[in-house]
Amino acid sequence: MILVTGGAGFIGSNFILDWLAHSDEPVLNLDKLTYAGNLDNLAPLRNDARHIFVQGDIGERALVSTLLARHRPRALLHFAAESHVDRSIDSPGEFIATNINGTFTLLEAARAYWQELDGARKSAFRFLHVSTDEVYGTLGPNDPAFTEQSAYAPNSPYAASKAASDHLVRASHHTYGLPTLTSNCSNNYGPCQFPEKLIPLMIANALAGKALPVYGDGRQIRDWLYVGDHCAALRRILEAGRPGDVYNVGGQNEMSNIDVVHTLCDLLDAEAPAQASYRAQIAHVTDRAGHDRRYAVDAGKLQRELGWAPAEDFASGLARTVRWYLAHRDWAGAIASGAYRDVRWPAGVAA
Repeated sequence: MILVTGGAGFIGSNFILDWLAHSDEPVLNLDKLTYAGNLDNLAPLRNDARHIFVQGDIGERALVSTLLARHRPRALLHFAAESHVDRSIDSPGEFIATNINGTFTLLEAARAYWQELDGARKSAFRFLHVSTDEVYGTLGPNDPAFTEQSAYAPNSPYAASKAASDHLVRASHHTYGLPTLTSNCSNNYGPCQFPEKLIPLMIANALAGKALPVYGDGRQIRDWLYVGDHCAALRRILEAGRPGDVYNVGGQNEMSNIDVVHTLCDLLDAEAPAQASYRAQIAHVTDRAGHDRRYAVDAGKLQRELGWAPAEDFASGLARTVRWYLAHRDWAGAIASGAYRDVRWPAGVAA
C-alpha cells in the first residue's frame, strides 16, 4: 500500500487514478477536503476496495501516526498543499499552516514510523514530496531554465511556503536519513483542475459568456505540463529515484499566458462554437502583485537518469483538456453551485 496526502485535489486525484490504472496496489488517501478537495474527482473509485479515503488534516500528528501504524504503507506521496498564489497574497497564514507546519508534522510522523521498520521494509520506504518550480523565483527572457542546482528565490507567500517545505524535506534526509525524494514541477493542466487556475477558469468563463481576465499584458511565460505526464514522472521517481535527490519535472512547453488563452479560445471556437469568437471575451486586468515573469525547468536529469519524457505536447494536451471539460460540464457545475462539497463516500469506504 501507498499513502497519498491531498488525494482529492487536482494532481493528487489524477495520480491516484493513474496509479490504480497501472497497478492493483491499494492507495490510502488522506485529504482534509478544503475548498479545492473534490471527491467527484475520484468518482470512478467510489466502490473500489483498492482506494481507502480518510478525511483528515496532515497537521494532526496522532491521526497520521495512527494511519501509518495501521496500514503500514511502503511509501508516502505528499501532494497536500495550499497552492493558489492569489489566495496566498490575501491569506498567507493558511499557506504557512499547511505547507510548512503540515509538512513538518508529516515528516516527523513518517520518520518515527520509518525508524521502527525492519530490514527490507525500512530500506524500501520512500517519502516523495511533490513541490513546484516557483521556489526558484523568476527568469529573464533569455535565462536558461531552472535546474536542480538553481538557487531558491521564492517571490510569493505560496512559493516561500513551498520552499520552506522543500528545505524541511532535505533536512530530514541529511540529518536523520529519512529516504526522501523531491519533485519540482512546472505548471500542470488537465482534467479535474479547480477553476481558479488559468486554463479551467478560462474554459468555465468562456462557456458562461463571462469575461476572460488576463493579468497585465499577458506575457508572463510558464512551462506547461500535462498532469498525466506528471503522474508518469512521479511513478518513475518513486520507483527508481535516489533517496535525497531532487528531480525537476517539466513539459518542455513554454507559452505566454495570452497565447494560452488565445489557443483555448480557438479550440473552443472549434469544439463549442458561439455566435462570436471567444477571443472577444478577453479582458486585460490589473496585474497581480509580485507576478513572476517567467518560469521554466530543465527536466534533463529526470530524462537522463530515469528515462522519463512527456508524452503530450501542449497542442495535444490542451485539446484533451478542453474536450474533458466540455464532456464534464456537470463536474464544473457542481463546483459553481457548491454541490461538490456535499459529496460523501458510501459507508465502509471511508475508514
